[in-house]
Amino acid sequence: MSVDLHPPATPPVRFGVLGVSAFAMNKLLPAMRLAKGVELAAIASRDFGRACEAASVLAIPRAYGGYEDLLADASIEAIYIPLPNHLHTPYAIHALQVGKHVLCEKPAGLNAAEIRTLIEARGASGKLCAEAFMIRTHPQWERAVEIVRSGALGPLRMVTTCFSYSNLDPSNVRNVAAFGGGGMYDIGCYAVYASRLLFGEEPLRASALFDLDPACQIDRLATGLLEFPSGHAHFHVSIQLVPYQRVIAFGTKARLEIEVPFNAPKDTPCRLWVDDGSQLQGGSMVEESFPVCDQYAVQGERFARAIRGLEPQAVTLEDSLGNALAMDAVFDAARTREWVPIIPD
Repeated sequence: MSVDLHPPATPPVRFGVLGVSAFAMNKLLPAMRLAKGVELAAIASRDFGRACEAASVLAIPRAYGGYEDLLADASIEAIYIPLPNHLHTPYAIHALQVGKHVLCEKPAGLNAAEIRTLIEARGASGKLCAEAFMIRTHPQWERAVEIVRSGALGPLRMVTTCFSYSNLDPSNVRNVAAFGGGGMYDIGCYAVYASRLLFGEEPLRASALFDLDPACQIDRLATGLLEFPSGHAHFHVSIQLVPYQRVIAFGTKARLEIEVPFNAPKDTPCRLWVDDGSQLQGGSMVEESFPVCDQYAVQGERFARAIRGLEPQAVTLEDSLGNALAMDAVFDAARTREWVPIIPD
């Protein structure tokens, strides 16, 4: 006999989608279409033909040739926003103002000031607004946090994150500075979020070095150091290097290593290891694996349950504000080449 730990939201939450990005079409929306308690009811693009094509491919009932038209649809309860980064906050605010819940791709805002405007709009609307840090609800991350909190590693002192891939297309939104492009916004936000999640506290100050693409003027390589009350986190992220990703958390007694922390595969089990270091060639590693799941489907299901009041929201805007404050400090530190304090609101 099996027990469903996360029964679906009832009735299903009717989602509308603003945009037909490659990420949305290839990864998130196919998962959302199969998520329990989620109904993809409408999709919009500024190009009506593209909206119709997307609706046909994903079996979405309605297509709109403009974002405003979809937002005016009274039957839509929640909006998913996979637009370019600089459009996240404006459209999230608009969706909240017309009475929709919002699931917004990261970064939800390009700085802490934008997140504060989202918090204000959420408060006025009475709706939920979440930044799509899908790792927060993946079983491997829930287990990683549990291991750290259990004391199995001893006191946590250091978190190391590496995350890289290669995108050399100058027309891609990730390489356009005016659209909020660059490695920090795209994947560095995960490194900051992961360290905050594992430490369970906010960083005190930041130092950073960026290597800018000479043509696009976006950070193609970013290295950062965050000082926490309990230890240090350092990260290396790049959108112009060989693909790789790993998170390692070091305690005084053991370390925890997450094999594929961010782009968790949907068709093979995920793995993490705990190692007390007694055998430096890895003989003391203890492996845990997790059943196959699609982290984007889990994210959609959990957000739908939060909308229905069945569980707390996994990633709040207050959590997002903490991430944005740290990100702001990283950008400032890269510009000034000095340590930058992180002052909580």
